[in-house]
Amino acid sequence: MTPRTPPDAFKPALLSSPPRLDEGRHSRARIGFVLIPNEQTIEEDMIRHLPQGVGAFFARATMPREISTKSLAQVRGSLAGAAQRILPDDGLDVICFACTSGTVAVGEAETCAELQKGAPGARATSLAGGVRKALAAIGARKIVLGSPYTDELNATVADYLTATGTELLSTHGMGLRYDTEMVRVAPDYIIEFAHAIDHPEADAVLLSCGALRSIDVVDRIEQELGKPVICSNQAMLWDCLRMAGVHDRLEGLGRLLREH
Repeated sequence: MTPRTPPDAFKPALLSSPPRLDEGRHSRARIGFVLIPNEQTIEEDMIRHLPQGVGAFFARATMPREISTKSLAQVRGSLAGAAQRILPDDGLDVICFACTSGTVAVGEAETCAELQKGAPGARATSLAGGVRKALAAIGARKIVLGSPYTDELNATVADYLTATGTELLSTHGMGLRYDTEMVRVAPDYIIEFAHAIDHPEADAVLLSCGALRSIDVVDRIEQELGKPVICSNQAMLWDCLRMAGVHDRLEGLGRLLREH
């Protein structure tokens, strides 16, 4: 047996030289997410599903508690400040406003402009923008929209989608006004909801809202309906990864991340 070198033998050389550095945990990409105050689903979804070597970092914007087009529009004034607080020294590869309806209320272009004020070195995107790009990637022209929103907010999101050239065959909201309710919608109910809103002529089903735990069941819903299903956090994950230059194909999260 070869005798072990005594630990003291390393001390002179080790202590007189700089520490040895490696690439760290996030060598592939660093993605920042700006959340609304009561959001409780997105952080866990992103951390759980991002590939190894990709880091997720978070800050929260400010707005009133109730989820409505008027209240969500007020988040605009704090987007840049929230983005600026995320890794101000090391910087980000991508910065994203992680709220579908919030992006629609502020405006997609305006959202990205505010984010870039706070993180000028990052590529800016939004959850609604990720959904738009995801629908285009899977070739969905006719869809049904399901969400936890009130009719007023659901109509605002529907108008946004229609303006992008998507045909909405129907829209369905759950009538919830607060994030603290939306985060508690049971995944098995989301499955039943998706079945209930599906339409035979729909190319895809869209389940909107980052607060819903739709990503947990999106693959199962696709298998049961036999068509693509896009949900907010799945689309945002895909969009942010692709914008960061990470092209891993991920299983168990629907066709979008498996095939595009």
